[in-house]
Amino acid sequence: MSDQDQARAALLEKKVELEARLVRTHKHIHGREEPVSARFSEQVKETENDGLVQALDAEGQAELLQVNHALQRLDAGTWSTCSRCGAQIGAARLAAIPFTDRCIACAA
Repeated sequence: MSDQDQARAALLEKKVELEARLVRTHKHIHGREEPVSARFSEQVKETENDGLVQALDAEGQAELLQVNHALQRLDAGTWSTCSRCGAQIGAARLAAIPFTDRCIACAA
């Protein structure tokens, strides 16, 4: 299996994982059925939890965009090319972060 085939498989697996996470976070954020607790201490915990879930949702959306962009670059044949300087992205970097679009120099 080529590096690109391995990357595509890893990216597709990550995409499925992220989409499942986003379904759960959206359900938590937008599908709340129980009323807010009457106890202030419980309201504080619920607010903290809501903030954490919203942060996880935003992080998941951003990562899903990166994964989708990497899949598009694979299809276009530009996956291993740095989007900033045009140099080749190192194989070790791509293996570690298959959705990266920058070489190590440009990422630093």
